[in-house]
Amino acid sequence: MRILAIDPGTIKMGYGVLQGEPHPAAEDYGVVALPKTMPLEERLYQLYTHVCNMISVFSPEAVVVEEPFVGKGQRQFIGPAIAIGQAQALVLIGAASAGLPVYRYAPAEVKRAVADYGAASKEQMQRALAATLGLPTLPESDAADALSIGLCHLIQSSARSALAREIPPGAER
Repeated sequence: MRILAIDPGTIKMGYGVLQGEPHPAAEDYGVVALPKTMPLEERLYQLYTHVCNMISVFSPEAVVVEEPFVGKGQRQFIGPAIAIGQAQALVLIGAASAGLPVYRYAPAEVKRAVADYGAASKEQMQRALAATLGLPTLPESDAADALSIGLCHLIQSSARSALAREIPPGAER
């Protein structure tokens, strides 16, 4: 299974292309960075174009994206969360236009799957990724976030597949 994982943002968008078989591996990853001075609508269009191009070039079977999160008492983050939601929307539209399924994961879920700790730091996540995916260097932050989302999906998919093989259809769960 090949997936395109996106860490949405309107200035920096991390991406990762991961292969799940025979074991999780990163085929490509990086960051699409745009100038803050570019009007938002132009950045969103550029990011949408990049997502569509990545789908065309890598032919993923699915797209995975991180859900925006704003916790209680974090009103100062509402503006950035809205921007991330706009970036997430362009990823969803790009995936839908290619007929690809989309899977969304919350940040804490990603951290638990990759680092086995829901409050892992950025550095802990980067180190866990490098070790799990056999990366020669620690990926930059936004690319690491995208790879983490993708690895989370591969782990979740593998667990769902294993469970489905263990419990025959129609059996009580």
